[in-house]
Amino acid sequence: MLTLPRLVVAAPASGSGKTTVATGLMAAFAARGTTVSGHKVGPDYIDPGYHALATGRPGRNLDPYLCGPELIAPLFVNGAAGASLAVVEGVMGLFDGAAGEGELGSTAQVAKLLRAPVVLVVDASSQSRSVAALVHGFASWDPGVRLAGVILNKVGSARHESLLREALDSSGVPVLGVLRRAPQVRTPARHLGLVPVAERQADAVAAVATLAAQVRDGVDLDAVWALARSAPPLPPDAWSPPRPERTFPERPVIAVAGGAAFTFSYAEHTEALRAAGAEVAVFDPLRDEALPEGTAGLVVGGGFPEVYAAELSANEPLRAAVAALAAGGAPVAAECAGLLYLARSLDGKPMCGVLDATARMSERLTLGYRAAVALGDNALVAAGTRVRGHEFHRTVVEPGAGERPAWGVTHPERRAEGFVRDGVHASYLHTHWAAVPSAAGRLVERAAAHTLTTGSTP
Repeated sequence: MLTLPRLVVAAPASGSGKTTVATGLMAAFAARGTTVSGHKVGPDYIDPGYHALATGRPGRNLDPYLCGPELIAPLFVNGAAGASLAVVEGVMGLFDGAAGEGELGSTAQVAKLLRAPVVLVVDASSQSRSVAALVHGFASWDPGVRLAGVILNKVGSARHESLLREALDSSGVPVLGVLRRAPQVRTPARHLGLVPVAERQADAVAAVATLAAQVRDGVDLDAVWALARSAPPLPPDAWSPPRPERTFPERPVIAVAGGAAFTFSYAEHTEALRAAGAEVAVFDPLRDEALPEGTAGLVVGGGFPEVYAAELSANEPLRAAVAALAAGGAPVAAECAGLLYLARSLDGKPMCGVLDATARMSERLTLGYRAAVALGDNALVAAGTRVRGHEFHRTVVEPGAGERPAWGVTHPERRAEGFVRDGVHASYLHTHWAAVPSAAGRLVERAAAHTLTTGSTP
C-alpha cells in the first residue's frame, strides 16, 4: 500500500475561493520545501497551469466522467509520484457532477475514490451563525465523504471571525484558517475563464506568490499537514501508458503545438506519445515558422486561437508547412482550437486550409460532457470505438461539401461532430487518452509508417 499525505479542497458552490485556497496551499507548502503534487477535478485545463506554477510540477486532471472511476486512483498515484503532499482542487460544489449522472464526476466522488479528507472553503461574506448549518449539512450529506476541516473566506473583521468560529464550535468540523476580505489577486478572465499562465507568466508568478502569502498568514499549515497525513494508504497501482508492440527503426517525431495560443493539454498525452515510441517536439505556432525537423505527425490541442487569429494567420510559412504535412498523409490530431487552426479561415483570417471549413466566434457558449462513437477508422481510434469527451468553446465551424464527420455524438443528443480526412482527425471533442489507450500508439505507428514512406528522418 502507498502512504501519501493528501487532501481535497472543495466548496459549497463555484466562486467560493477553491482556486485561491488550493493554489495558495500548494505554493505555501512548496515554499516550505515540501514536494507538492497539484491535481484538479474535472476537465479544466487552466487551473492546472497555476498549480504547476505553484508546485514546479505538471498539473494533473482527475475526471471520472472522461476516464472512468477505476482510473482515478491510478492516475493520481502516477501524477503524484515522488511528491510528499498532494492537493486536489475540486470542481463546482462538492456534490455537483455530470448532469443527470448522480455523483459521477463530482469532487465528492473523487474524494471517496482517493480516500482523502476534504477541506471545505466557505464564502462567509454574507453570513454568521448560518455557516454552522451549511457546514453541518455538507458534513452529514454523504457518510462516505470525510469533511475534516473548514477554511473561511472573505471574512470581514475580527468580530465577524469571532461570530463564525463561535457558530462552528459545535459543528465538529475544525476551522483550519480564515482569509480576510482583500483586494482580489489579479487573475484576469475572458470568455472561457481565467487567462492561462502561458499568456501572463510574470503576472501569474506574482499572483501565485500573493496567494501563498495570504494562505500562509491565514491558515494553520501545520493543522492542514496533520490532516493530509491522516489519509489512509492507497493501492500503489499507478497508471502507465501502453508500450508499443513493436519497435521502430527510428523514433518518429510528433510535433505538439504549444505556446500562448495552444495551452490546453493533459500531461498524460505527451507521456503516452513518448511511451508509444515517439520523439515529442513542442513548437509555438505564434513564433516558429517551420515544424520541428523530421516531423512525421502532428498534435494540435486546445487553447485560444481566436485571441491570436491575426498572429497565427500572419505566420504563413508555418501554415503552409502544416498544410503540406497533412496533404502528404501524415497523421494529424486536432482538438477544439486545433480544429479551428486547421480550417480555411477563422473570423475571416486565413488559417491552414487543411479542412474545407470556416470558423467564427459566437455569442453562444457550448459546454458539457459528451459520449460519442467513432464513425470510421482514423488517426486515433478504430471505427466503432466509444469515447467520452468534453466540449468548451464559443465558436462555430461551418463545414464545406464532402467533409466526413469524425464522431457520432450519442449523448446528450445525437449528431455528427468533427472531421476525418485522410490522416487528419479534427474535432471539438476533448478526450483524455488515458481512457483511450489506442490513441497515442495508433498515432505514433502511423507517424512511423509515414517516416518510412517519405524517407523523412529526425
